Amino acid sequence: IIVPCRTPHLHVKVVQAIQALQWPMNQRRAMFFVTGGEVGKAYDEQLAAVLEHPELKSWKYLLTLEDDNIPPPEAVTLLIEAIEAGPFDAVGGLYFLKGDFAMPQCYGDPALYARTGELDFRPRDVVSAIKQGMIVPCNGIAMGCSIYRMIMFKDVPRPWFKTSPSGTQDLYFCGNAVRAGKRFAVDCRVRVGHLDVASGVVY
Repeated sequence: IIVPCRTPHLHVKVVQAIQALQWPMNQRRAMFFVTGGEVGKAYDEQLAAVLEHPELKSWKYLLTLEDDNIPPPEAVTLLIEAIEAGPFDAVGGLYFLKGDFAMPQCYGDPALYARTGELDFRPRDVVSAIKQGMIVPCNGIAMGCSIYRMIMFKDVPRPWFKTSPSGTQDLYFCGNAVRAGKRFAVDCRVRVGHLDVASGVVY
């Protein structure tokens, strides 16, 4: 579990959410809080350290959480259920960009990519999927509460996560992973709050 932290102190709502997470029984876990620095670099360097570790490199899943996201208690068990049941290499919880006109962080249509080769990252319409608790295939997911098969990072070259003026670290990775044949989805059963730390408002 990698949690990049922009500041040394997590908001109390985030801490409470992490403490309330329900974990699979009899399974080991290791949680790394990476403080300071840019989020893409934090993810990339910590993941590299994990993959160089003699034990951790053989573990099955990576979970990413972020310091402004509030996952529901059942998030981990539902995401594991979704990734083990489906053909996906990574599955994210559903949350929205901050603001009054927030868009869902569920990006792009894999059917369009398969049909035309156009790799788009337009936000998908998830209204009906939310009502039905569906798992929505997509080209890109955000990293605030997402699970990844560890093996996929051996098939996608480093840098895995890189932030640029034109794009975020999560969609940078997703683009390279989709081109390598990997598949993504968002689980609409996992509703993740997106915290505006300054105001305390959760979107």
